[in-house]
Amino acid sequence: MAYLRSAGLGALVARTVLAWVRQDPRAGELRRTNFHGRTVTLAGGPALAAGATFGAVSGAPTVRLATAAGVAGAVSGAVGFYDDVAGNRPEQKSAKGFAGHLGALREGYVTSGLVKIVGVGAAGLAASALIGSRRGSRLGRTTDVLLGAGVIAGTANLLNLLDLRPGRALKAGAVIGAPLAVGRNAAMTAGALGAGAAMLGDDLGEQIMLGDAGANSLGALLGVALTARTGTTGRAVTLAALAALTAASEKISFTRVINDTPWLRTLDELGRRPQ
Repeated sequence: MAYLRSAGLGALVARTVLAWVRQDPRAGELRRTNFHGRTVTLAGGPALAAGATFGAVSGAPTVRLATAAGVAGAVSGAVGFYDDVAGNRPEQKSAKGFAGHLGALREGYVTSGLVKIVGVGAAGLAASALIGSRRGSRLGRTTDVLLGAGVIAGTANLLNLLDLRPGRALKAGAVIGAPLAVGRNAAMTAGALGAGAAMLGDDLGEQIMLGDAGANSLGALLGVALTARTGTTGRAVTLAALAALTAASEKISFTRVINDTPWLRTLDELGRRPQ
């Protein structure tokens, strides 16, 4: 019952926020052109962030875990949305990648991308501290918190890296979240995935774009679920995998890999609007 309730709440909030943002007088500022040249709206980002966060919080079994989900989902969504809007300005577009943001900082200019990176990292650290650790020593607990922070921020970044084609980030989120939607804390993951499911049709139909707000928020919430389910070894292995994928993305195009791998290409294109 809790599983279905949190999934339903996540979906309901996501659809409600999407309709509200679309009707806002300033909704035109959220229009963007996607890779097909079609006009889409970034309204899907705050809608997914709100729905996934509400759904996850409602399904969390403890107050601490609910707070962790709320912090990770809301803050990651907020700083992601700021980058979606401010990052479209001409003066912001020149800074690309982490090195570009640091270069701008050395010149005395704080980019929206850097605000997002710091915000997601801080949210991951706060959420991981709330989740805590079962280890007895202070060093062990600190290590677990830092590993968890890396997992939360890394998962948020991974979904953001994958959000280059309609439906791709939501499908990846479903794959990551599927094993977490069974067993301990399953209702929390179900709340986040319910919001994602509610956005999938519009995303595949190229009506909306998740942007950093949606991808970062959903990824961070899945990272919270992963951290809550794992100890030191699990967090370390997960963080290593996320770090490897992030490093690979600097050298290899994920889109090219997907297109060159038949089963990945089939999954990626499933349900997508014809060109």
